[in-house]
Amino acid sequence: MANATMALNDIFGRVGLRQMAGPVLILLILAMMVLPLPPFALDLFFTFNIAISVIVMLVAMNVMRPLDFSIFPTVLLVTTLLRLSLNVASTRVVLLEGHTGPGAAGQVIEAFGHFLVGGNYTVGLVVFAILVIINFVVITKGAGRVAEVAARFTLDAMPGKQMAIDADLNAGLIGEDEARKRRATIADEADFYGSMDGASKFVRGDAVAGIIIMFINVIGGLIVGVLQHNLDVGTAAKTYTLLTIGDGLVAQIPALIISIAAGMVVTRVGDAQDVSQQLVAQLFNNPKVIGLTAAIIGLLGLIPGMPNFVFLLLAAGLGVLARELDKRSRAAEVPVPVAVSPAVAPETQEASWADVAPLDVLGLEVGYRLIPLVDKSQDGELLRRIRGIRKKFAQEVGFLVAPVHIRDNLELKPNAYRILLKGVEIGQGEAFPGNLLAINPGRVAGQLQGTVTKDPAFGLPAVWIEISLREQAQAYGYTVVDASTVVATHLNHLILSHAAELLGRQEAQALLDHLVKEMPKLVEDLVPKVLPLGVLQKVLQNLLEEGVHIRDMRTIIETLAENAPRTQDSEALSGLVRVALGRSIVQQLYPDGAEIQVMSLDPQLERVLVQAVAGAGDNASIEPGLADTLVREAVAAAQRQEELGLPAVLLVPGNLRTLLSRFLRRGITQLKVLAHAEVPESKIIKVTSIIGGRA
Repeated sequence: MANATMALNDIFGRVGLRQMAGPVLILLILAMMVLPLPPFALDLFFTFNIAISVIVMLVAMNVMRPLDFSIFPTVLLVTTLLRLSLNVASTRVVLLEGHTGPGAAGQVIEAFGHFLVGGNYTVGLVVFAILVIINFVVITKGAGRVAEVAARFTLDAMPGKQMAIDADLNAGLIGEDEARKRRATIADEADFYGSMDGASKFVRGDAVAGIIIMFINVIGGLIVGVLQHNLDVGTAAKTYTLLTIGDGLVAQIPALIISIAAGMVVTRVGDAQDVSQQLVAQLFNNPKVIGLTAAIIGLLGLIPGMPNFVFLLLAAGLGVLARELDKRSRAAEVPVPVAVSPAVAPETQEASWADVAPLDVLGLEVGYRLIPLVDKSQDGELLRRIRGIRKKFAQEVGFLVAPVHIRDNLELKPNAYRILLKGVEIGQGEAFPGNLLAINPGRVAGQLQGTVTKDPAFGLPAVWIEISLREQAQAYGYTVVDASTVVATHLNHLILSHAAELLGRQEAQALLDHLVKEMPKLVEDLVPKVLPLGVLQKVLQNLLEEGVHIRDMRTIIETLAENAPRTQDSEALSGLVRVALGRSIVQQLYPDGAEIQVMSLDPQLERVLVQAVAGAGDNASIEPGLADTLVREAVAAAQRQEELGLPAVLLVPGNLRTLLSRFLRRGITQLKVLAHAEVPESKIIKVTSIIGGRA
């Protein structure tokens, strides 16, 4: 016996009380449907049912967002099952012991039958019917409809929200962990509203079951009382009807409370305050509205025949509240005086070399309405995003770009901005703080009201919309971003596109200084002993021009150290480095799977081009007619690849790669040209398009 007790204690210790609470509660609920309960146990469980419903309602009022109460659909199921099991248990007691008097089913049912309805079963029936109608027709039906619509809108908005997360991730505004967390939140929202849509059916079914159980108890009680216990019809009707009404009310009131909690959860908007705070802040915070209400109620109180005292008392209270709110708002609007220092007369100075300012490598000029986005004193959101862009660029591409110098330009339109590279404009656009840009990714379900424009980064059709239209835009499938994200994404796209120009001699030297700390001997043996810094810089620029990241500097340095004694030509060295980085290049283009789907050249065209390169070397050129046809077919093939959701990659022999990459990149910016030697042996090559090159 002692061993068995110790074993049970060990099991409960490992499992834990929290893990046991759920199964024990379900078993108790099921046991109540089968086992007879004494009146005291019924009183205890009915009181517990009322208490748990109050707890659920208070929790629903104090959550900041629906997902903070994600267990609510399960709570709805459990509480509904608890009420139904209590109905079954009480029905058994009422039919078996109801002939003994109103207290046969416990004091709780007796109290609800006597005190709440005055002992009058007609009043009780009316009150019970009203409660059922309120619960079933009004609250439960409305909450179920809200949950159904919210579930549909949440599912429809998932692609847009996912694309917004990917945009923030690509712009360096969030990390992988934050992106993963946001994606999980979106999935949880869809699951929650879908579960609430289904759980509301439990409450509706509970209301219907309550009506049916009431009729069964009344009719069954009459039959049992008259036929089995020899009661007269009037006494049996009064006794069993009062017990049935008390039983129904003690179950319907908690059901009504739970339904109200469900409605509060699914109708929540915003997550900065709970329901009570939102109610006070939004309903009783406008002195004009409160004052006007006080005047209207006061006028109604002056009408003869109206309850004058009550109306005038309430009008006086609202007037005092409006006056206090007005005082507070006026006190908050009083400006704080700021001491202004006297202006100092400018002193004319001689010109000096200090007046010759070097050009900024990267610059951002903004119109005056965009100044708050980049103002440090106003904690400009764009400043943090730009810092995140530079950090993400350094982590992914492999070197640190120059800081972005920001200044206002009154010559620009108020909402315009432009991005400069070494003093030359490389991009411009407009952003509207306080509005949102809804970008059409290709397939949307409807049109939005707003200013039609194009996404400045990628040229996609877009619309500037009011903030209030965010949910509608996401439901239609738009990618919705704010003004600072628009500018940051555009800047990030241009930095990636001009990465080769951003890697100057100074950045190359800074990169080497950083590498010396990790591989000092390897770097010192290469630069400047074997390879000049200028050649290394050119090799890195060649890689960046074609979108190849230079994070793997160990492989790059080792390849150059091995081949630099034989050649100092940057183009040849770039080709050798690309072969060494082949696995990384292919992984960058095809992150998933062992199969790569590429375009290829017609064998006849390939022979013609190989002969041209062999005869002319670096000065090889393509005959104009053939060149036009080649570009036209390459564009068509690249578009087919994009429609299939595949990268536009052309696979060619190594001696043609540089020629075709430079030639085709001018007309097809997204095209990547790979050499056969750059593809790892583990990859399976599948040709999806043949570029013939024939007129």
